[in-house]
Amino acid sequence: MNTPPTVSLVLGSGGARGLAHIGVIRWLEANGFAIRSVAGASMGALIGGIHAAGELDAFENWVRALGQTDVLRLLDFAWKPSALFKGERVIATLKGLIGERDIEDLAIGFTAVATDIEAQKEVWLNRGPLFDAIRASIAVPTLFTPYEINGRRLLDGGLVNPVPIAPTLGDGTDFTIVVDVAGPRESVTPPAAVVPVDPSATAAGRAQPVAVLADYQRRIGAFIDEVQAKFGVESSNQIGLVDVIQGSFETMQGIVTRFKLAAYTPDAIITIPRDAARAFEFHRAAELIERGRREAEQALGHLVQAPPPRQT
Repeated sequence: MNTPPTVSLVLGSGGARGLAHIGVIRWLEANGFAIRSVAGASMGALIGGIHAAGELDAFENWVRALGQTDVLRLLDFAWKPSALFKGERVIATLKGLIGERDIEDLAIGFTAVATDIEAQKEVWLNRGPLFDAIRASIAVPTLFTPYEINGRRLLDGGLVNPVPIAPTLGDGTDFTIVVDVAGPRESVTPPAAVVPVDPSATAAGRAQPVAVLADYQRRIGAFIDEVQAKFGVESSNQIGLVDVIQGSFETMQGIVTRFKLAAYTPDAIITIPRDAARAFEFHRAAELIERGRREAEQALGHLVQAPPPRQT
């Protein structure tokens, strides 16, 4: 019996495009690769940690069902000068879905990378509560508030290491595979997207119980619903605050990624263009997961052994 080839998987940062990581993992599993460790930054840490916990099926089912308004409702306003959102609601939702876990107890080795903004260095989080590590690693500057662990204020790992290969160097696996979801653009001007109106934007959807929400949150939700319903088409030549922040962040990440890949050469790189989706387009999960599967096949198909010839 052949031993399955082992993989150290490095999952890069990139907002909603990180859902492509799911497709890559699915392709690897379907083709007989054994993932022994995962290192991730930002969205890569989130997907990698959930996979290491053995709960990727539950997460995939949940994220595939998200509509645009569902995504917006996961954003809890911080009302702080440091960031727009607290990030507590999405983490609480994931904890309810996955359950509390400690990294040491996971079946697969896992490291989340975050940035210590005061010491100005990267931090490897490979012990302690899983969702503390994930929350720190996804703290995109100005979007999510910093997260404190052991007295250190931490931000998104993509600031210093968008594709964290170094934590996997001592693994001793057969392949180190990097998934870079902030690759070169496919097109300079992507076509205008038609934004579907989510069913929850209807009057019936707004009538659902919202007693658990604070008054300001209910009003924000209703306002979002109205805007979504009235302005279903988004102009391709408009750019919002989130786009400016994310674009600036990704420009810096692209430069850092090139240096990291030059310093640590992996066995294979799977690339998703940075214009494949915007930062918060999680409602495009099915499309992005399939994109990851397709790019994995293109980049790694040659590694799959051909079946032995039939005996006649």
